[in-house]
Amino acid sequence: MTVSSGLPVTPVAVPAPVAALAGDLPVTPVWVNLAGGVAFQLGEGEARTFVKWAPTGSGLSLDAEAVRLRWAARYVTVPKVLDAGGNADGAWLVTAGLPGESAVAPRWTADPATAVRAIGVGLRALHDRLPVDDCPFSWSVADRLADAGVDPAAHPELADPPPVDGLVVCHGDPCSPNTLIHPDGSFSAHVDLDRLGVANRWADLAVATWSLEWNYGPGWDALLLDAYGVDPDPVRTAFYRRVWELT
Repeated sequence: MTVSSGLPVTPVAVPAPVAALAGDLPVTPVWVNLAGGVAFQLGEGEARTFVKWAPTGSGLSLDAEAVRLRWAARYVTVPKVLDAGGNADGAWLVTAGLPGESAVAPRWTADPATAVRAIGVGLRALHDRLPVDDCPFSWSVADRLADAGVDPAAHPELADPPPVDGLVVCHGDPCSPNTLIHPDGSFSAHVDLDRLGVANRWADLAVATWSLEWNYGPGWDALLLDAYGVDPDPVRTAFYRRVWELT
């Protein structure tokens, strides 16, 4: 698994559109990724908002995330879209803050058992509440490979996909940082849903469990699966991790 994002470790320049959106509010970079995207927090406390910035050429689609957030908000707690726009330099997406902290905030990396349970519970809630029949988005293996320009014939391990055992609306990027947790350790909400779409639930579960090792160390898969309410499935896990690597 490739670690593609994380907390800022060096100074981050504030793009002019983000500074304009902030006005007199303090601007704090809270997340960066290798594609050049940055998430900023504007203000503090319950009134804080967040701005995602995607520089031109980054390949990040904030439009895709905005439309998915608006759809998912009818059924689950996700960031409310407040504004979106773009210019020659890049695009931005403004969302309202939500209660809780990321599952990789220091308090939760120090208490991985609580965080992992919350991630499992939250993923199950997402899968249970988002209606497959009403979802206009796909995250199927075929669509993902096509979007990534991957020829499945060139990868023999993809020739015999395991049967779908549970068709759900997947998060699409269920890595640990994208779960928010209340101060009492309970699940709060999900963020970063630009890939949300219908797929086998193991497309999410395989990556969610894989992400635990990078954020908390090895040995947490069983706890997440137990909190979700499913037995381990090594075959589906291996298959969907490979698809993740390729796409």
